[in-house]
Amino acid sequence: MAVRRPPKRTQVVDYSFPSVPRLVDSPVFVIAPVRSGSTLLRMLLNSHSRIHAPHELHLRTIEVQLTPGFSETSMQELGLDQVELEHVMWDRILHLELRRSGKDIVVDKTPGNVFIWERLKYVWPNAKFLFMLRHPMGVVSSLANRKSNTATQESLEATALKYFKPLEEARRTLDGLSVRYEDLTAEPERVTREICAYLGVDWEPGMLEYGRHQQERFVPNLGDRSDNIKSGRIQTARTFDNAGLSPKLAKYAKTWDYR
Repeated sequence: MAVRRPPKRTQVVDYSFPSVPRLVDSPVFVIAPVRSGSTLLRMLLNSHSRIHAPHELHLRTIEVQLTPGFSETSMQELGLDQVELEHVMWDRILHLELRRSGKDIVVDKTPGNVFIWERLKYVWPNAKFLFMLRHPMGVVSSLANRKSNTATQESLEATALKYFKPLEEARRTLDGLSVRYEDLTAEPERVTREICAYLGVDWEPGMLEYGRHQQERFVPNLGDRSDNIKSGRIQTARTFDNAGLSPKLAKYAKTWDYR
């Protein structure tokens, strides 16, 4: 049975009810397109003694359904609506993951976060954000190399651009740290030190040997499952130049300082 993928579009949400207190005050969200190297980032972060970075959580597709006249009325009397109940559930999921891990910082790297970054900031005003960048052609090339790919080049570029636009909007709006995949693989110690400093934790050299740490199994639709990531070793990213890029891709390559 084919998996129905959620639409690649920004959610518009009506915040009709005030927020209730959160169990997790300052989660970390990776705002990244698909095929950007975010799974490698997750594995490195999850190898830190204080950071828990589980598989992709897909919070935006975890929803609450209230029956009109019954549960809807009941929750409204408690000062809750469907949207805020979803936020309560999301928060509880993060809190549960932290409790299970025994760590104190939780990171979610779901690519779909690019479509709900405004909502994530609303839900958690103290959240921290890591923006994962990759050369636009690197993203498109990785999409093309998927075993199941039958899409045209034009279609692959359109898919990438659906992520690039909200990613850049988030980068321009939110405080956060931008990380380039190519830099992460070429200079992993320097980049992970910068990330740790941003997150307020000491850098640990064991992060760079993520294959030595106990990690979760690789599950379809929850992150990269390639041989490269399963190797447990940081492997240098392919590099691309800007020659021959379509105008739309070239715009983002220039914005992200790829020469």
